[in-house]
Amino acid sequence: MASTHAISTAVTNRNKQDQKYLMQQSVQRIGVIVLNVIMWLFMMFPLIYAVLMALKPSAELYDPNSILFPQNPTLTNFVQVFDIAPLGRYIVNSIIVATSVTLLQILTSLLAGFAFRFVNFKGSKLVYAIILSTMMVPGEAVIISQFLMVSGWGLNDSIIVLILPFMASAFNIFLCTQALQNFPYEIYEAAKMDGCKDLRFVFEIMFPLLRPTLGSMAVQSFLAGWNMYMWPLLVTNNDNARTVQIGISMLNSVDSQSLVLMVAGVIISMIPSLAIFVIGSKNMVKGLTAGAVKG
Repeated sequence: MASTHAISTAVTNRNKQDQKYLMQQSVQRIGVIVLNVIMWLFMMFPLIYAVLMALKPSAELYDPNSILFPQNPTLTNFVQVFDIAPLGRYIVNSIIVATSVTLLQILTSLLAGFAFRFVNFKGSKLVYAIILSTMMVPGEAVIISQFLMVSGWGLNDSIIVLILPFMASAFNIFLCTQALQNFPYEIYEAAKMDGCKDLRFVFEIMFPLLRPTLGSMAVQSFLAGWNMYMWPLLVTNNDNARTVQIGISMLNSVDSQSLVLMVAGVIISMIPSLAIFVIGSKNMVKGLTAGAVKG
């Protein structure tokens, strides 16, 4: 009987310990969730405040009773912003520029990565080093020379002038070349023996295998092309070529109505970039970490 009582006591104590452990795990899990929610609210507060501000009528902008939440929320600001400025045209221009820059940078990076990895030509290391060295040159240092060059070509006030200087990216070339370092050279030799042309090898063999890296490049290139401000401001002077970043700044004025309209325009212009980031975030992380661990 004593042994049976001891076993029962041990089982009871074990169950209490298990329940205590499960309770601790639940408390820790809830604490982590609460902490994540607090950090999310802290990081997203500027965006949340901008959305709430865009929903305010202009008369409530300086109303002390609606400092954060609008008393009479309305969507008219999102409609009026298209009436005051050709925001739709600006968004279309930005989409054309960002998409073209993304596709061209992926193409040039693929071809450059292939050349530096599989083509043995004299001075390849020197050319690669020169390309990488351009990453240390700030864009502001060459923007005037670029402006004078495209002005001499008569390309100002056009969509082409917004795309041409950004057809290639030194960082993307570096990213693509590094991703190919673990690519077996024997696959290229076998493809050549089977009569596969270089371009076919690039687009039918390399391209599918580099999807994570290319996805990362696509997200970065699109966001960079979408958020360009200084270069479009310098080379465009008409609505047919202006991008959305320039168009939003034109909505700014001293009155309260223009402030809420400008914030509404900012919210609208953020939607495509946020969508691209959310869709491609997984590929972005995979692409940036590809090749980091060898094995």
